[in-house]
Amino acid sequence: MGYRNLQECVADLERHGHLVRIREEIDADLEAAEIHRRVFERGGPAILFERVRNCRFPMVSNLFGTMPRAKFIFRDALRGVAALVRLKRDPGELLRRPWTLPSVLRTLASLRCARRFSGPVLGCRTSLSQLPQLKSWPRDGGAFITLPEVYTEHPDRPGYLHSNLGMYRVQLSGNQYGPNQVGLHYQIHRSIGFHHAAAIAKGSRLRVNILVGGPPSLALAAVMPLPDGIPEVAFAGALSRRAIRMVRVGDGPLICSEADFCISGTIDPDHQLPEGPFGDHLGYYSLVHDFPVVNVDCVWHRSDAIWPFTVVGRPPQEDTVFGELIHELTGPAIPAVLPGVHAVHAVDAAGVHPLLLAIGSERYVPWAAERQPQELLTNANAILGQGQLSLAKYLVIAAREDQPQLDIHDIRAFLQHVLARVDWSRDLHFHTRTTIDTLDYSGAGLNQGSKLVIAAAGPMRRELLAEIPPSLHLPQGFEQPQVCLPGVLAVKSPPWNAGPHGDDPEPQRFCREFTAQSEICRFPLIVLVDDSVFCAKSLGNFLWVTFTRSNPAADISGIGSSIHQKHWGCQGSLVIDARIKSHMAPPLETDPQVSQRVDRLAERGGPLHGLI
Repeated sequence: MGYRNLQECVADLERHGHLVRIREEIDADLEAAEIHRRVFERGGPAILFERVRNCRFPMVSNLFGTMPRAKFIFRDALRGVAALVRLKRDPGELLRRPWTLPSVLRTLASLRCARRFSGPVLGCRTSLSQLPQLKSWPRDGGAFITLPEVYTEHPDRPGYLHSNLGMYRVQLSGNQYGPNQVGLHYQIHRSIGFHHAAAIAKGSRLRVNILVGGPPSLALAAVMPLPDGIPEVAFAGALSRRAIRMVRVGDGPLICSEADFCISGTIDPDHQLPEGPFGDHLGYYSLVHDFPVVNVDCVWHRSDAIWPFTVVGRPPQEDTVFGELIHELTGPAIPAVLPGVHAVHAVDAAGVHPLLLAIGSERYVPWAAERQPQELLTNANAILGQGQLSLAKYLVIAAREDQPQLDIHDIRAFLQHVLARVDWSRDLHFHTRTTIDTLDYSGAGLNQGSKLVIAAAGPMRRELLAEIPPSLHLPQGFEQPQVCLPGVLAVKSPPWNAGPHGDDPEPQRFCREFTAQSEICRFPLIVLVDDSVFCAKSLGNFLWVTFTRSNPAADISGIGSSIHQKHWGCQGSLVIDARIKSHMAPPLETDPQVSQRVDRLAERGGPLHGLI
């Protein structure tokens, strides 16, 4: 069914056994987040915290905590949205399947915005200090809104057709914020930046409405990577199967009339304040940096308001489900948007942006005796030119012609397919001094780093070794070799220690000890790490350590490396330095005392018994 508001969703989930109520008083400072993480880890239900310490508003979390529950929430809309996506890929679909026309028309009708003169969200007013002060991780710089729906309109073209709805982090308290100020952290390649830039060019303040709650479709629409020209509010209507009801107060931007809360204010064109730290989705803290500040005019809320929240951290977390659902909805349209590209997968276990996998075509010279990456490089450039995909650090792309049944979501099999075919002397393509994810601290500075395209096409070049040879010899200081997966070796290395030029000579010393004919080169990929046992313990550990802790241009070496016509490559193993460096942010850890309190709530007879 299409929910008009969060209250309908909560009631429906509870009615069908997808939600539990916690009547024990819970502290929004670390405790609620700890409970959420544990319930999510067990694949548990949504949680309604009825009593929040020092706050009169109830809180709900884990709404989208499992894929079946997310599909249940949008169960009536998914078919119509999928039909629209198929039409984008193949307009002839409607001629071949005319019975889908009613569903398509219903979905198209929902794309419009329904204007109202008032709504429940305008029923009451409060202050920022009265809102739930959610803190997720011990080093967080204050309380944050973790499911904000930030709505802006273009200063030169007001109205929802040129609006943006994005999930940009909002800091409620801490640092230097006054009682009527909040921090707004938005990253590069986000559409709110176009609106902010236009306001700055006019010398005016950008008006912004920070919505919390409302129809669940708003939250999903806020994280959808929609093409320019498609307002997220319209897509939210398609997901709700009903037009989103919007109300305008004065000359400000529209407000969803069914939202639970609305924080309304303006962004000063030339005023920033420190924001952070915040435990983020890469599994580390994003540190303190200057970001725009919103001067708040009013905080509205409905009389029965519920505060929804989530917790981000090292994947998988609840936002993993968002990613899976988005891929399921938009994946079929990829060939229409990127001709020659058949599939793209942002690897959640690696923090999403650090690692992209892709399958492309290699058809430029079908008569060639030996296929090599050519069209794949065109595919790769197209992928890296698409919005948030441009934030990727590593893009690994394979030719479909070599193995048509290759599944891009079988990460282990995909990587082995590539490692068996790649030619390190030819198939490495670096982009240096470019942009990376704002939350990624492996690079040279905020938003600054590099990218590496690994393109593999053609027949198998090698068999991948799955066991460590008994005679394997490592240089002094390097120890505990572990096989992460066939063809990939993790080696415990001396702790990172930068020299006078900011580089650690250890990876180069490691490489100089071998030649391309050395036995260790039977592993085409070697990862230098702080803890090789941890890295090899699971595929998730390998992906997280390797791709969140390395900056390609700075941290890749190779055995038998050389530069020819400015192209870097190596004859032997590729070596990635994935040790923690001093300029990186600290990884996330829980507070032991909070964990003990939650343990007590989970004891027999406690409110969390059986849930965690």
